[in-house]
Amino acid sequence: MKPAYSIGRAGVCRSYPEPMHTVTRHSPICRWFLAWALVLPAVADDWDIQTGALRSAIRDLTTSFADGYPGGAGFSTRLDGLPRGDFAALDALRREALLANPHLTAHPLVFVVRPQFARDHHNTETFFQVGEINTGSYRSGGPLKLLDVKSGCARILLDPGPDGMIRDPEVSYDGARVVFAWRKGRAESAHIFEIRTDGSGLRQLTTCRDANDIDPVYLPDGGIAFTSTRDPKYCMCNRHIMGNLFRMDADGSNIHQIGKSTLHEGHATVLPDGRLLYDRWEYIDRNFGDAQALWTVNPDGTNHAIHWGSNLSSPGGVIDARAVPGTGDCLAVFAACHDRPWGALALIDRSLGVDSPAAVKMTWPSGARGLIGKGGWDSTVGMPVKYEDPYPLSASYYLAVRQMPGKGEETGIVLLDRFGNEVVVHHESPGCFDPMPLGPRAVPPLIPTRRDFRSATGRFYVMNMGLGTHLRGVEPGGVKYLRVIESPEKRGFTGPAWGGQGQHAPAMNWHSFENKRILGTVPVEADGSVYVEVPANRYVYFQALDADKRMVQSMRSGTIVQPGEMQGCVGCHESRDAGAPALRDSLALRRGPSKLEGWFGPPREFAFLSEVQPVFDRHCVSCHDFGKDGGRKLLLARDREMVFNVAYTELWSKGYLHCVGAGPAEIQEAKSWGSHASKLPAYLRPAHHKVSLTAEEIERVETWIDLNAPYYPKYESGQPDGVGGRSPLTLPETRRLKELSGVDLQSTANFQQHRVWVSFDRPDLSPLLEKTAPGAARDEALAIIRAGSKRLKDAPRGDTLDFRVSPADAARQERAARLEQRDSQFQRALRDGRKTRDADIP
Repeated sequence: MKPAYSIGRAGVCRSYPEPMHTVTRHSPICRWFLAWALVLPAVADDWDIQTGALRSAIRDLTTSFADGYPGGAGFSTRLDGLPRGDFAALDALRREALLANPHLTAHPLVFVVRPQFARDHHNTETFFQVGEINTGSYRSGGPLKLLDVKSGCARILLDPGPDGMIRDPEVSYDGARVVFAWRKGRAESAHIFEIRTDGSGLRQLTTCRDANDIDPVYLPDGGIAFTSTRDPKYCMCNRHIMGNLFRMDADGSNIHQIGKSTLHEGHATVLPDGRLLYDRWEYIDRNFGDAQALWTVNPDGTNHAIHWGSNLSSPGGVIDARAVPGTGDCLAVFAACHDRPWGALALIDRSLGVDSPAAVKMTWPSGARGLIGKGGWDSTVGMPVKYEDPYPLSASYYLAVRQMPGKGEETGIVLLDRFGNEVVVHHESPGCFDPMPLGPRAVPPLIPTRRDFRSATGRFYVMNMGLGTHLRGVEPGGVKYLRVIESPEKRGFTGPAWGGQGQHAPAMNWHSFENKRILGTVPVEADGSVYVEVPANRYVYFQALDADKRMVQSMRSGTIVQPGEMQGCVGCHESRDAGAPALRDSLALRRGPSKLEGWFGPPREFAFLSEVQPVFDRHCVSCHDFGKDGGRKLLLARDREMVFNVAYTELWSKGYLHCVGAGPAEIQEAKSWGSHASKLPAYLRPAHHKVSLTAEEIERVETWIDLNAPYYPKYESGQPDGVGGRSPLTLPETRRLKELSGVDLQSTANFQQHRVWVSFDRPDLSPLLEKTAPGAARDEALAIIRAGSKRLKDAPRGDTLDFRVSPADAARQERAARLEQRDSQFQRALRDGRKTRDADIP
């Protein structure tokens, strides 16, 4: 019996036999499968299932390789001769037969030895970047290794040192080089390196000290794509740094960004047609936990497009996917939002539905199929054994790593097949990751570049805004305008948080996480077509508007256009499964693209206090104020309270707004939320109590609602240490107010419980005082609120654009400015046709 795992060093092999972990009634992995995944039907006989699976694999390998599969016919004969019920003999034969697979033995396997990443908050948080919130969770790893499957011997290709960690190796198309990320210690950043497969030619390709570079992949043109924090941004539902896709030439020169989403882009691989397949975490007006899906993009950064899984509520993440050779399928990890980047494995055929569970042809374990669209975004957390790092060897055989039963988080390399077999290839402590054959493979075709570095804009084209799957109730020709909105990055964070539909640090809006910047609104032609010029490298989304410029449908996802790129859609939420109709001559294309000209002024971050509150100040607050009859029903005063302002909190908490918030994964129907579905616009049209608003004032209020009713214009804060990361009161002062009044301003900092208790603009009118006993207690409470009022005057918290950010956020802005300056030098070199490397930039 060959060893189930081996530990080798410098070509010396020490082998240790281990029982085979296959799905039999006697093995630990089987007991887990039976208990959790119900892999084996109760009516079937285990022996027949197991022997049938092995017989199918032996037959397939014998047919595919003939004499190239040694022992093929003999394996079948031996299988037929096994005593029924002798699972130990079946395990031994399975191991011998499957590890003789020529897909597995033709070349050594490259892999890394390291511990599993420390658990943090989300599956994207594996950077542990220097100076960030989870730097202390960095775990040093082990070497980059090569495994000879025939002998079971593993040898070291590169040792990262006692404090270093190697991760994410990828083999070149000629099989001669390996590119990987190497972090030499906790105080260092991760950089991209390359080494020849004989151990020579080690060279460092990136050197930026302010960013981590991980997940490299070779491109068909010889370049390298990777994920980097060079465009620093933070998770909008927490405080962790995220990454985007970048690319560089083979020698490390001319680094530039090819992805611009506001959260994370990772695990890029190359499809057989030359495009990149990657996983993107994004949320615009939707919840964070179910917003990780598979996307594609050309190597030059053009044509970002959904691949699969964007509108499913479970699993939380569809990540780390690779194409299956000879098919249109991919093999991906179904991960939880709040876990490491592991979970179930899934074989996906997107031709069966871009968001359909029917596209999932097979899962490991098989019970994971039942989690698709069910169980929530953390549905795979409870799996006792998890998989990651899939690598399809062929249409039928797949490498991956899997937790070893009984060994905690330790992982080993496994071979899976479509017949139901699973065998451990190699295991050593503290874990094995990223297995890939060290051999040549076909180079995908080159996709011509469409990016023009001399341009600052791109163009979007929509054939017919009236075409779509979610436009019920919208008459033909009912879409008259297209609004283009930017979702800016989060560049800072606070310790205290606001409980929206997820954690905001600091508070941004009642429910959703994002701030918004309206770039402009353009007309839709009579035939439904739109053609618009948009700033390049901005993360934007679109809203379809009616004749009154009210939103009838919103995108709730984002896109990017590269300089000089023209990107097109058939319609508004058109079917992703249907073929595109022929591009027809349209009215919009007969002219030049429409220009974006902002919204009542130049593009800017949307601030409720500046854009909407003045309407209430002019027309409403004379009745809807503290102590007035209208105010007893609804307060519309400007006063700033603990987290937001009075009018904003009242409108949300009393149900005058019906917005999607951080909404569900599924595409929503037209007019199901926003100004058409909210109560407030009914008081604007017609005049309420003889108060008549101008067309601009009505548009301001309705546009705000259609933007999902945001409040803060920026993620940075001027008062980062108070409740919600926004209050000018210290936490001891907040606790003291609870003692004096019984009102808990800290634990109610969430959308379910938050109400107006404090006015920092008119402290004497604070409703909290009515809950405080007259005399010394009320005087003390009022003094605390007045102290907060003074602080807010001295250091505005960020309700409007004119405020001073906290020192911590200022330091983050300085780093972002350094990285932006670095990027501008790369961009200049690309425009001039020069080569520039990290090392050339101070």
